[in-house]
Amino acid sequence: MGVSVGGLVRMPHLGLDLHSGGAGLDREVTWTHTSDLPEPWRWLGRGELLMANGMNLPPAPPEQVDWVRHLDAVGASGLALGRDMYCPPLTAELAAESDRLGLPVLWIRYPLPFVAIARAVAEATLLEQSHRLLRTTRIYDTLRRVRPTAGPDSAVAAALSHELGAAVHVCDRASGRAYHPGGPAPSASVSDAVVAAQAGRAGLVVGGRSVPLPDGDEVLVVEVPTHDDAVLAVVRPRGAHLDGILLQHAATVAALELGQTRLALEHSARAGAELVTRLVEGRVEARSARRQLAAEGLDPAHTVVAALRHPQQQRLHDLHVRLWREGIAHVAALRSGVLLVLAHDTPELARVLVDAIDDGEGEGDEKGDGRGHVGLGGPLVGAGRVADAGREATWSLGVAAQTGRALHRFGDATTAAVGLSVEQEQSLVDQVLGPVLRHDLEHGSELVHTLETFLEERRSWQAAAVALHVHRQTVLYRIKQVEQLTGRALADTGDLARLWLALQARRRLAGLGASE
Repeated sequence: MGVSVGGLVRMPHLGLDLHSGGAGLDREVTWTHTSDLPEPWRWLGRGELLMANGMNLPPAPPEQVDWVRHLDAVGASGLALGRDMYCPPLTAELAAESDRLGLPVLWIRYPLPFVAIARAVAEATLLEQSHRLLRTTRIYDTLRRVRPTAGPDSAVAAALSHELGAAVHVCDRASGRAYHPGGPAPSASVSDAVVAAQAGRAGLVVGGRSVPLPDGDEVLVVEVPTHDDAVLAVVRPRGAHLDGILLQHAATVAALELGQTRLALEHSARAGAELVTRLVEGRVEARSARRQLAAEGLDPAHTVVAALRHPQQQRLHDLHVRLWREGIAHVAALRSGVLLVLAHDTPELARVLVDAIDDGEGEGDEKGDGRGHVGLGGPLVGAGRVADAGREATWSLGVAAQTGRALHRFGDATTAAVGLSVEQEQSLVDQVLGPVLRHDLEHGSELVHTLETFLEERRSWQAAAVALHVHRQTVLYRIKQVEQLTGRALADTGDLARLWLALQARRRLAGLGASE
């Protein structure tokens, strides 16, 4: 206990006079605050004494009553006004409300400087300030003790709950759900309170925004520095005191944990990107591939390959964080502007992928619709099918882009299912493969057949040469011709998807009797 309002009144060198609210002289003064703002209670913490010269106090009785009520609601210890300065006359209504609430209203004699009162409070609360410093030190020490990682739950939330004496949750700003995929989740009422705070349905208090709960408790929603998608939700029990400064320190610790978590996720993402690249290029033996996928939490029998494109590349870079937050095991690699993702095929996967690219904020892609697109390959089944599933995903990505859909899944590949008419497919073949088809017709070459074989053999020069019964250099020369004639590079995932899409369309047209 530091000093009470009555204790300050009894200090003769301060010369404070009680105007009203004498029943509250035992209120503890934790600190002093000077403000001439119109609504100073927005900046006051519990136990703080407001000192003002009175310029901001409204003259009308109803507004003066509201002032007293607001100060009491935020837990202020009292109101001290400069006498003979700029304060309007205090009304009888203000005095009556002050007496009813037990909120002391004091006069500060001129010319006593406000800082003299502040010093008196500071000297009287030295022990409490020392205790606050100790608690602040312990809050930051939680980082050392819990060693944050990219684990499924917040490592510091429980420690912060213990230090603050109140339940602490790291929440997603938009939904109010737990930011981390595992661990204890906030109750529905706490999540609703977070959402309400984002919608502006919350009161401003020192340290954050306040949303009352039906049971009388209160949720304090505190910004997490440098992380716009996260907030700290602290459940303050009815009548409990929470230091606004300590809340800010707790939010900083949560930000540091999220920063370390992001670093761990980036490190994991880089390792996963290398694995995806080697799998797609067929540089991993099947048994080793199964072992490495298992280490990432992926079972080939329940894994799919997705291909994503978006005009804002940052969306693709951030997808691994979204998937981690949903608890979906995955590895991903960005290749030629297309993100290839090997992910556990959960019911939520398609929703997460579409949400990542289809929120209407894009700046335009090749169709000018401002959106990204997602292609899903067929079931992986075995680790040796990653390259094929990758081609299926990129082909489906091309279908999604061609039809304007957000997502297309491989297997819905009939003309009716993908939404392309026979005329549209013929136009696709003419635009993409037309120069190559004309070259084959005029020169009797086999460039289209070579391209089909090369892709079926997972872009292996040697395997394609064996299948075509030609020299490896011949395959290399023919593919270079295809690239020159079409203006597309097989090293570019988008170009590869379009070539593959055109080849599939040509096959279907041949089956319908509408061949080239």
